[in-house]
This record gives sequence, structure tokens and C-alpha cells, in this order.
Amino acid sequence: MSDHHHHDHDHDHEGSALPEIALRVKALESILVEKGYVDPAALDVLIETYETKIGPRNGARVVAKAWADPAYRERLRADASAAIAEFGFVGRQGEHMIAVENTSDTHNLVVCTLCSCYPWPVLGLPPVWYKSAPYRSRAVIDPRGVLADFGVTLPAQTRIRVWDSTAETRYLVIPMRPAGTEGWAEEALADLVTRDSMIGAGIAREPEAAR
Repeated sequence: MSDHHHHDHDHDHEGSALPEIALRVKALESILVEKGYVDPAALDVLIETYETKIGPRNGARVVAKAWADPAYRERLRADASAAIAEFGFVGRQGEHMIAVENTSDTHNLVVCTLCSCYPWPVLGLPPVWYKSAPYRSRAVIDPRGVLADFGVTLPAQTRIRVWDSTAETRYLVIPMRPAGTEGWAEEALADLVTRDSMIGAGIAREPEAAR
């Protein structure tokens, strides 16, 4: 018996604080899905909107500004929490942020081995795989293999650093800026930044892919 479950509670800040009504809604929701009254696909669409559209747009704007504005990038690297707060993206899941930058030598990958800590204010909802035990264990043991599964093949000489987020510290990966984007406006740059690239499980889109 591992002591995993109790870690989840330490980390699951919302858990104990969830009012009874919210727990009843959750229970009701699972019964409705189970009995087929609610289309899980419809719920998925809703969640996906938060996962991939609303949340990550915040992080994408942060990354785009870092790409376009060297002074901002320095602020982000020096004190990510403060730099991100300049956009007004703050919240209780993003207390202490650290930005790590991908370069041609180093690729950063974020994992939370104890549970699923995740910077909600800048990345929205975590993808389902982020919470899965295989991702959490393999990301540490075989990050190159995990990245390959996501379709990211890095040069052999690129070092992969794995950052383990905790309740206190969350990471934001600044992906490498794609070539051919010199002089682009921040808004256009932000379209190249994917949620997965800000976890390090992906890389930014190529310019032609965004067109």
C-alpha cells in the first residue's frame, strides 16, 4: 500500500474546501453520465474548451510576449509569478511560478509525480494524461520516450530536464520560438503556442501550420 492517496490530499487544496453542494453536483453528474442521461461527449467539449482554448490562451500570451520582448523575458525568468501577474492571470493554483526556457541544448518537461499540480491560471485545466500514473512515472524515468510518444523527437545531444511541480511551485515552459517568425506581432506569435508546448510535452507550431 503506497502512501500515494494521502499525498493527493495534501496537494488537493480544493478537496476539503469543496462545499457539500459541489460534491453533490459532482456525484449527480457522474450518475447522470453513468445512466446515459448526459452525453459524456458534451461534457468533454465543455472541458476541452477550458483545457485548450480559454486557459492556455493566457499562457500563450505570456510566451509570445517573452519571445517578442527581451525585457519581459528577463522579468519572466527572474520572477515568473510577478511577470505573469502583469497580465492579471493570478489565482490560487498559480501561486509560485517558475519559467524555464527551452533552448537548442536543453528541453524542459514538467511533471507532478505526487499528484497533478498544475498552473490553472495560465494553462487552464490539465490534460487527462497529465494526471495519469504512467505519464507521471515515465516522464521521470524515460522523458525522451514520453516525448517520442507525443511526436516530439529531439536531437540526441539535447538534454532533457524534468521539473517536478509541487503544491508550492509550478512551472511554465517557454518553448523555443519557431524560425521564420521575425517581426511577428504578439497576437500572431501566441497562435503558435500550444498548451502541450508550455508543459514541454510538445513544441510550438511551425508558422506554416498556423496559417
